[in-house]
Amino acid sequence: MYLDCNDEFNLKKIMPNNKDLKSLTTFFYAFSDNTRLKIIILLTIRPLCVGDISNVLNINQTTVSHQLKILKAINIVDCNRHKKNNIYYIKNSSIEEVLNATVDCI
Repeated sequence: MYLDCNDEFNLKKIMPNNKDLKSLTTFFYAFSDNTRLKIIILLTIRPLCVGDISNVLNINQTTVSHQLKILKAINIVDCNRHKKNNIYYIKNSSIEEVLNATVDCI
């Protein structure tokens, strides 16, 4: 089926602009790495410190910290200081909805 000129114009109007596309790309980048995805899934269950994440996933703390730094930079996670530990949590509750919708799709 081919589009007539009016349909093509309307489709162009609703396409996200370059800034929004970059934001979408950055957002989905967070889910493109197995370790980051595991961390995101864990943090949707409850806030955790680096050591707890490391123990549950059986990966070293340096790797966890590196991935958390990436997730924090793209506004997926944030942290609060509690005694000597940073406790990481999902910054936006919609993340869990995105994960659930994605699981439904596959």
